[in-house]
Amino acid sequence: MSDVNALKPKLEAGLLEMGLHIDAEKQKKLLDYVALIHKWNQVHNLTAVREQSDMVTLHILDSLSVLPYITCQNLLDVGAGAGLPSIPLAICLPELKVTAIDSVQKKVSFMSQAKAQLKLANFNAVHGRIEDQTVEDLNAGEGFEVITSRAFSEIALFTKLTRHLIANDGVWLAMKGSIPEREFEKAGIKPAEIKVLEVAGLDAERHLIVINKKIDL
Repeated sequence: MSDVNALKPKLEAGLLEMGLHIDAEKQKKLLDYVALIHKWNQVHNLTAVREQSDMVTLHILDSLSVLPYITCQNLLDVGAGAGLPSIPLAICLPELKVTAIDSVQKKVSFMSQAKAQLKLANFNAVHGRIEDQTVEDLNAGEGFEVITSRAFSEIALFTKLTRHLIANDGVWLAMKGSIPEREFEKAGIKPAEIKVLEVAGLDAERHLIVINKKIDL
């Protein structure tokens, strides 16, 4: 745990630079989550990021760059992997109901372990393919207000496979590197907004593509 404690200043500085106000208890959970990923990574290869210091930037701060844009009550993270961005969001927004789905069993097992160890009552991990799920399966009522992903390579496929799960007034939030203009042209999608994401310590383009179900598709 000493290694994780050494990361506390980096996390604090990154959050401050990004203008995010996260209390000490939640910051501790975020670092405990980093330690858990690192531990499982030794055996299960959950992520290509190996160093805990890099995980703070590439996993935690990157995931939390979307935090100011999450104002919903329920959220679905598709292709969540180790729980990114869903677990950091669930930690920082305890009133938000967060569902994460992945088709790889070991990743869902990890997320379930994280839920138990971090005591995340508002988080649920599901194993399966997203196109096979229903709102009833995922206990999503009239659908998810927000569906997000860091994993999908194509926005057209992301929206197509999840359209049956989004609420009528819902939005897709696709986390991307550079702005994927070719994807928009290919799919005939005009995003409602494109927001520049600032991630402390990351010298690379990051954008949030906002697609409104009612307007953009």
